[in-house]
Amino acid sequence: MPGSQEPHSVITQILTHTPLWVFGLFFGLVYLGYLQSRTRLVSRHRLIVLPVAMTGWSLFAVWSAFGAHPIALVAWAGAWLAVVGISLARGPSRGASYSPVSKRFTVTGSWVPLALMMGIFFAKYAVAVVHAIVPSVLESGTAMAAVCGVYGFFSGMFMARAVRVLRTMMSSPDDEQGETVAARV
Repeated sequence: MPGSQEPHSVITQILTHTPLWVFGLFFGLVYLGYLQSRTRLVSRHRLIVLPVAMTGWSLFAVWSAFGAHPIALVAWAGAWLAVVGISLARGPSRGASYSPVSKRFTVTGSWVPLALMMGIFFAKYAVAVVHAIVPSVLESGTAMAAVCGVYGFFSGMFMARAVRVLRTMMSSPDDEQGETVAARV
């Protein structure tokens, strides 16, 4: 068929036009996801850093693809709020605990953060490729809402996970007085 390219040729074109820093980012995220797969002790500050960073990255993805378009922002915010809201209804994480003595959380390792990071990464990568090849595809409100909803979903999942872990602090017994932290609030 004239004018068509073989699939491997298109993939090669895409990969050769990808800036080198994108590959560095990819491997950095894979490593960070691997670290999240191990059970670890984390402070409240460290617990919230990754979800805030992923929220910022997904908002940057929305802005870089669609600017401050109302459809894009509403779709992102709607997905993010829905996921975080559902998380709040679920209660504390069963895979985490809080020690008032050390003021640290024990977080069970999970591959979910890696999957979420890869979801945001590949969604952003795919949008960049589509924007470079056929930018008109992204101009419809439906495409905009779908892409931004995906970004909001993934970053909302990060925040939801952190919120559920933080809620374990509310149900942890206080070592010295035997009361729960929630009873003091």
